[in-house]
Amino acid sequence: MAGEKIGYDGKEFFGGMALEGHVALITGATGGLGEVVTRTFLSHGATVVVSYRSADSLGRLVQGFGPIGSRLHGVQADLLSADNIRRAVAEALKVAGHIDSLVNLVGGFAGGQPVAEADEETWHRMLGLNLTSAFLISRAVLPHMLGRNRGRIVHVSSRAAVEPFPKAAAYIASKAGVIALTRAIAAEVTGSGVTANVILPGTMDTPANRRNMPKADFFKWVQPQSLANAILFLVSEKAGEINGAQLPVFGAA
Repeated sequence: MAGEKIGYDGKEFFGGMALEGHVALITGATGGLGEVVTRTFLSHGATVVVSYRSADSLGRLVQGFGPIGSRLHGVQADLLSADNIRRAVAEALKVAGHIDSLVNLVGGFAGGQPVAEADEETWHRMLGLNLTSAFLISRAVLPHMLGRNRGRIVHVSSRAAVEPFPKAAAYIASKAGVIALTRAIAAEVTGSGVTANVILPGTMDTPANRRNMPKADFFKWVQPQSLANAILFLVSEKAGEINGAQLPVFGAA
């Protein structure tokens, strides 16, 4: 398209989608995917507010970002605490003035037991980490976005939510819940200028996954940058009419 610039020029425009003036709140930013997504948003000109649990994890995240790190701010929060989340969102608004997008990358995996042998602790932990956290952070940012008649919410679910495998029912159910939650939000915000969409990644090529599955075919896994690019598109002005989408990013598997 004429006038669009694709590639790297110091601001790293992706398909012409620059984010100068855009404020993104990214949860789970200190994880393997989160670092890539945060760097991508910063490289496109966005101001990024990240939630973190420990100062050490925030320090590791910002290390090496260079000048673009000046647009990165951290708010400490336990994303399983409604009070913590409300405070974190208030702090983000104080620091950045507004929130244009919520990118929720928080999540975790636990498996190894069939339903007939599964323990309740794992069930509740997966629901809390993957689903309740998504509900709480969405609830906290929606009034602000609806008040401005603009905003983007992007949650990350999993391929497993639509293609289940054995011995991970708690994880799979919680990630399926993220899809249902996102679609419910999308139905509620239709026509408001706010959108809600969900990414369904396959196995991601992260150092942690390589350590846990050393015999797997890494070349078939999803690259974190591919997910970052998909999220970047969904928060851009170009995606203003996309609401309630379930975007599969499965890689070559």
